[in-house]
Order: sequence, then C-alpha cells, then structure tokens
Amino acid sequence: MKALTFLARRFVAGETAEKAVEAGIALKKRGINATFDLLGEDVLDREAAMRSAEANKVLLRLIPDGVERNVSIKLTTMGLAISDDFCLEQTAGVLDAAKAVGGFVRIDMEGSAYTQKTIDAFQTLRQRYDNVGIVLQAYLHRTEDDVKAAIARGDRVRLCKGAYKEPPEIAWTKMDDIRASYRKCVRLLLDKGNYPAVATHDESLVEDVIGYTRDQGIGSERYEFQMLYGLRPGRWDSLVAAGHRVRIYVPYGTHWFPYFYRRLREKKENLFFVFKGIFGR
Repeated sequence: MKALTFLARRFVAGETAEKAVEAGIALKKRGINATFDLLGEDVLDREAAMRSAEANKVLLRLIPDGVERNVSIKLTTMGLAISDDFCLEQTAGVLDAAKAVGGFVRIDMEGSAYTQKTIDAFQTLRQRYDNVGIVLQAYLHRTEDDVKAAIARGDRVRLCKGAYKEPPEIAWTKMDDIRASYRKCVRLLLDKGNYPAVATHDESLVEDVIGYTRDQGIGSERYEFQMLYGLRPGRWDSLVAAGHRVRIYVPYGTHWFPYFYRRLREKKENLFFVFKGIFGR
C-alpha cells in the first residue's frame, strides 16, 4: 500500500483544493489548461453529497483569475444513487456557482449502471444551463448513437475510451475494436460537434486526430486534447508547441485509490507511462 501511495502522488495533485489549484497554476504557465476533480464516488449519504457539492463550489471560487475555472464531477458524489431529484439539486448548485465565476462543469461518466441515469440528468440540466458538458465512453456499443444525439443538441462532449470493467454484451473488450469505435466517434465530433475534448493517451489516436483535422481543415480552436495529470507530460508540451489546445485532468483529495487503480487497469501502456513518469521523462 505504501508503494501505491508513493506512485499515486505522481498522478494526484494533492489532498486539498489549494494543492490542486497550485497544480493548475503551474500548468497554465506552460500554456496548458486544467479541469479539477475532487475524487470520490458512490456516495450514499445526503450530508456527504452536500459536502461534495459545497467543496466544488469552494474550489471554483478559489481558482484565481488567469486560470480557467473548470471542474469535473461524478454524479454519484452528488447523490445520484440516493435520489435523482436530490442529485439534480446538488449539481445545479455547483453549476450556479460555476456560472457566477464564468466557470464550466464537466459531468464524468461512470460505470454502465449509471450511463443512462447520467445522460438523463445531464439533459435535464442542459435545459437550464449552457456551462455543462458530458463524457461519453467509446468502448460502449451505444456510444456512436449517443454521440450523434449529443451533436444534434449541441452538447459539449469529452470522448474517452472508458475505464470501467464492462461485459462484452454492452462493450467492446478488444483494444482494436475500442480504437475503431473511438476513431469513428471522434471524427463525428470533430466534423460537427461543439468543441469536443479528445481525451486519450493512445498515440495512435492522437496522431489520427492530428492527421484528420489537418486533412479536413479543422482548426485547433475547434477542439482540445485532454490527458491525465502525471501521464505523458512531455507529450502535453509538444502538443502545445505544435499549436494544439491541451487540458489536463487534475484529480485531488483523499479518495485516490479507486481512481488510481482504474488508470492502471485501463490500459497496460499506462503502467509504462507511470514508471516512465517516476523518472521524470
């Protein structure tokens, strides 16, 4: 456990909002934006969900001028497993706080048990708010249809591969199939989407997006790359140097273990990035 704690310190900004903001300021000096994530999930206590919502409001107000006020939240930390209406109330409070400081909130996607509930909640919130986006996972069979629906509504989508273990009945499990789905979905978003976030460390997909946008004449102002704090920092800088927009997902808080474990399980290559990162390369 001590070894995992040591490793996690490379990929989690710290336990407090202040530490997360420090990381965001350091990234901004490199020309990189951040989205801040208070770690946690599966909250089953109303008071805990209210504390999570309040912590996000405090964070949004703490972020200084010059750093984008952008946070990512999981709806289970807002009480989605307790009550839909209660979750919507807590999340709306975070969106109001973000709106007051010119901020943006990205709703993370969780395991398949919450996929439809998360999309339903997001669509309800989108009727009142324009400072909110959603995450879709390319490994789910349903995602191409979800992407097309999001494009039709003008929703802002972050596309990732997906980090939860899902059965083959609902998700592709072979990496070639996941990559094929990602390429198909990301091209739809690049063609017609509302400022999509291309969230991947997979160099084949990064290069595919670079080549596709170049060939189609899609300007770098129409999308951004997103990567995880601590993974491939050299690539962040090279993308920025080449004129691309980059945003880093900056997690913080004490509930780091499930997050860190999923990152390692998500893709064997992440283990390589982890150990490469230890030596600062």
